[in-house]
Amino acid sequence: MIDWSGVETVLCDMDGTLLDLRFDNHFWQEHLPRHYATCFEMPLADARDELARRFRAAEGTLHWYCVDHWSRELGLDIAALKAEVSHMIAWRPGAQDLLTALRALGKRLVLVTNAHMKTMTLKFACTNLDRYFDAVVCAHDLGCPKEDREFWARFARLERFTPHATLLIDDSLPVLRSAKAYGIAYTLAIRQPDSGGAIKDCGEFSGVSSFDEILPREFPGGNAVPDTA
Repeated sequence: MIDWSGVETVLCDMDGTLLDLRFDNHFWQEHLPRHYATCFEMPLADARDELARRFRAAEGTLHWYCVDHWSRELGLDIAALKAEVSHMIAWRPGAQDLLTALRALGKRLVLVTNAHMKTMTLKFACTNLDRYFDAVVCAHDLGCPKEDREFWARFARLERFTPHATLLIDDSLPVLRSAKAYGIAYTLAIRQPDSGGAIKDCGEFSGVSSFDEILPREFPGGNAVPDTA
């Protein structure tokens, strides 16, 4: 699926790509609504409807991903509530083997995420994910989400990379389309970002369920991969 000899830089999304989206979906769809209903003494169904309305209003913006925004908007400590269910943070199948193999092959690895810094800190503490990367780039530092083509122009001023020799792996079709429009040559979607959810339509992009499917042949099954984490 991927000619690794033509790839110099690998850009990886975090949530739903390297890490299981089950944690995030559980938090926003289950844990937060229950807490919100309890705090504001309302039926759970009403809490879900109220939160869904607020979420829709922020969709496609950095506020959608911002822990501090939702803490102010909802009057709750979102970072603390996320920590309550941090035991659910987990890697997706084959992600660690792939990152280790690509490091061994000398590829430049950059984590590129819309996640808020407080969410990143929690997930790094649980997984040590950041140790695999040469650089970590957060959309909040650049002032626009990855779905916005301007993100990639700003990213290019921060991180030196060659678009025609770069692979982006992401679970978001709008992000993949934005990157493709900017000129990133290689793109790969994730078929099942949430291990407890449905298989997603990858649209016009090639997709994988497990990173074992694209592990370089030099590292079959991860058996020859050194431990770098």
